[in-house]
Amino acid sequence: MLKDKGEQRTSLASLGEFGLIDHLTANFKVTQSSTIKGIGDDAAVLDFKSKKVVVSTDLLVEGVHFDLSYMPLKHLGYKAVIVNLSDIYAMNATATQITVSIAVSNRFPLEALEELYKGIQTAAEIYNVDVVGGDTTSSTTGLLLSVTAIGEIEEEKLTYRNGAKANDLLVVTGDIGGAFLGLKVLQREKSVFEVNPNNQPDLDMYTYIIERQLKPEARKDISKLLHDLEVQPTSMIDISDGLSSEIMHLCKQSDVGCNLFEDKIPLDPQVISTAEEFNIDSTMVALSGGEDYELLFTVKQEDFSKIKANPNFSIIGHMTEAREGIHLITRANTKIPLKAQGWNAMDE
Repeated sequence: MLKDKGEQRTSLASLGEFGLIDHLTANFKVTQSSTIKGIGDDAAVLDFKSKKVVVSTDLLVEGVHFDLSYMPLKHLGYKAVIVNLSDIYAMNATATQITVSIAVSNRFPLEALEELYKGIQTAAEIYNVDVVGGDTTSSTTGLLLSVTAIGEIEEEKLTYRNGAKANDLLVVTGDIGGAFLGLKVLQREKSVFEVNPNNQPDLDMYTYIIERQLKPEARKDISKLLHDLEVQPTSMIDISDGLSSEIMHLCKQSDVGCNLFEDKIPLDPQVISTAEEFNIDSTMVALSGGEDYELLFTVKQEDFSKIKANPNFSIIGHMTEAREGIHLITRANTKIPLKAQGWNAMDE
């Protein structure tokens, strides 16, 4: 990714910290009315008037959260923004601003960081958020990237993890499992390439799942859609760690149980075929894979008619009394305790 192929390489030291920040953020525009002062002072100034403010931060570390041998820097910048915006949308809120901080080693020239910030700027423009600050520093361990996302919401629309009640319906947006399998394909092709650098991967048949891994999208649309349908979720979380973990978070925070129906879990055909290729159970992929950044939420039973025919939503289960536990109902109608990393059939 960072090999010198004759491209221009400008040393970061030639700009200095403040010169680097000025250079990388020169094209960022302010579009949110709540942004009073963005980049250029000691702190950003934001005005949310009567609304509540929500804030979320994620740290991405090279070698832990991403591998630059198959993650282009522009995609990394885009994804770093998306994973944070997803947390804001999981509160049923609107994202408005982000800050971006990086720690970078001297193996990265200016041109590499320009690519990273192109991805950040693209995400900011598409999702209509202002970049209002951040920091840069040196690193001896590669690239570290931290994004903080800020959003706004009317208090009565705020959705926490702890509001689910027994008999609420469990709903998920989109489809799940693709990001994990996209990563599996990329890791496999990297291994093949390391053995034979002349072997160029043919990834055409995996386009959807690779995009789910390298360029995920956050569900900005869901808050407005639910509002238009006059549906107020009782609890909500985004799917970053796998469906089973997120269900268990909702159940623990809300003090309820859950019945999840295997045959209701939405899987893209490419997920099913690729899981078969890797000899992995597609349900296990959905339960334990993560990084899909879809939204998982609960609604009252009386809202069923409002969402049942909407293609954005799949009703995948219902909440129960806490004493009933958290279970997967298999296609064979077997009840299996759900675990944080999938399930353990030996328990039954």
